[in-house]
Amino acid sequence: MGDHKVNKAEGKRARTAFIGHLLDDIKALEIMLEKGLFEKDVERIGAEQEFCLITENWRPSKSSEDILQAINDPHFTTELAQYNLEINLDPVELKGNCFSLIHQQLIDLLNKAQSAAVAKNAKVLLSGILPTVSKNELNADYMTPNPRYWALNDMIREMRGADFELHIKGIDELSIKHDSVLFEACNTSFQLHLQVAPEDFISSYNWAQTIAGPVLSICTNAPLLLGRELWSETRIALFQQSIDTRSSSFALKTKEPRVTFGSSWAEGSVAEIFKHDIARYQVILASDIKENSLEVLKSGKTPRLKALCLHNGTVYRWNRPCYGVGGEKAHLRIENRYIPSGPSTVDEMANFVFWVGLMKGRPSKYDDMKQLMDFGDVKANFIKAARTGKESVFKWMGGTYTASELALKELLPIAYDGLSKTEISREDVDHYMGIIEKRIAGITGSQWIVANYRKLKKHMRQDKALQELTKAIYQYQQDKLPIHAWPMLTAKSSSRNSEKLFVNHVMSTELFTVNEHDLADLAISIMRWKNIHHVPVEGSEGKLKGLLTWNGMKKYMGSVRSISKSVSDIMEKNIISVEPGTKLDEAIKLMKQNDIGCLPVVQNNRLVGIMTKKDIINLRSE
Repeated sequence: MGDHKVNKAEGKRARTAFIGHLLDDIKALEIMLEKGLFEKDVERIGAEQEFCLITENWRPSKSSEDILQAINDPHFTTELAQYNLEINLDPVELKGNCFSLIHQQLIDLLNKAQSAAVAKNAKVLLSGILPTVSKNELNADYMTPNPRYWALNDMIREMRGADFELHIKGIDELSIKHDSVLFEACNTSFQLHLQVAPEDFISSYNWAQTIAGPVLSICTNAPLLLGRELWSETRIALFQQSIDTRSSSFALKTKEPRVTFGSSWAEGSVAEIFKHDIARYQVILASDIKENSLEVLKSGKTPRLKALCLHNGTVYRWNRPCYGVGGEKAHLRIENRYIPSGPSTVDEMANFVFWVGLMKGRPSKYDDMKQLMDFGDVKANFIKAARTGKESVFKWMGGTYTASELALKELLPIAYDGLSKTEISREDVDHYMGIIEKRIAGITGSQWIVANYRKLKKHMRQDKALQELTKAIYQYQQDKLPIHAWPMLTAKSSSRNSEKLFVNHVMSTELFTVNEHDLADLAISIMRWKNIHHVPVEGSEGKLKGLLTWNGMKKYMGSVRSISKSVSDIMEKNIISVEPGTKLDEAIKLMKQNDIGCLPVVQNNRLVGIMTKKDIINLRSE
């Protein structure tokens, strides 16, 4: 998440000073490009690993700060939520066994995190979106208490002028409002960095955009969110909507989201990309910057361009241009942000090798992509890949290919050629690219998750299926197997660990409701048709108004008088309800004390679920 010593870009003096530094940074960058003041004699790669922390019961753990303190290693840093951490891996030169070196460091650091986590009754998990994350863990008290995160949250809310809204439609549909940016914390990724020469940056960047969809299609690993089966890589839609500064209005305005694939081919130099983003996106975070980049440059030193880097860190391009300084030498790199975390470290490294091979193997005929493909087709390919993964059909250089066909016929040969040009060790190439080939012929992370989730749901309730799925992912990660070698799960449920359950873990969200003004006969018919004994009653604004029970309805069934009765005439008005975060044992006690068979579940006066005696019986039978 970048520099943590930041504040909201508000107040005339502070904002003016920061924007002044931002403009000076652009001028300094252009001078450096003109004078060739960038590192050219070496090429490096690097990566960032985001990961989840889970409890012994496979749910999000609220322990990142304690675990980070126990790890005590500068490679680790916090993330937005208290159930995530990030590892910044050391950059290495692109040669020899560099990928094996990065892989080994990644394993060592994850083992270090795992040891610290176990001491805090937690575990480390790699997952594009943690299956067991629920609405409970998206409350503000799960946000990491860091000024940067709170400043980001406050500024985006102020710019929106409204709560955040999610509307994602896949096999299932998710439509929900939320009051913070914490939905963004559901996303965990394996971010890839490749150093690029300034004179080749635009060609490389446009090529990175071109291959993004096809690469993503065979790397997807995030099909679930809040128990809904959505996109093959739901992170793409979720990330855009979770920190969207735009708000709905009656005016038809064209405004790019801060999470963006872009809207056109890049042209000119990398400075033009940064200029576009400064012009397009408001400054939302600022920092107290002491040095002037132009003065630093005049003194013969390399400026850090802190204002430019901070603003760039609040524009979330899926392929992000980056400026950096190492050993007092400036460099440029492309950051690939669309690759998900998991399914295993070897899968992640295979993705890394495949992407770098493609980037380095770009045929010269693809140097000017603007002449070969319409940008709309490239962007459409990316969205298709996020939606349907390996089942996607892409447009490519005038032809049409399935994801597997394109990878086998076009992309793999380019990647192998690129890796041979960089003199990567043959052992690394054969090992990691072999995994990509087997995944193309086999199964991706998203395909494995969906197939097993559907199987588990046939034999157990949704929350239990999500727990079992998360447990299996964790266990297979310990075996260090690539996804194509993961066996399918059986429907057998393991014994339940003792844990404090909440109402939202048990309640049903697939509800049949009636309006208070509906005919009573309609409610009776619904209860008969669907064999249900409890029907919540909603008002015109969606607020819970009452409850109909089968026992209470019996006296009206078959009676002539029921034809003229409305639901409001016969419903129970003095109802007992609970919230999703109510402890399950407290809810059960409430049902026993009041001799009732169900509890409507309400949040902000609106019905979000219902818990019945049948749900409790099913829970105890697992």
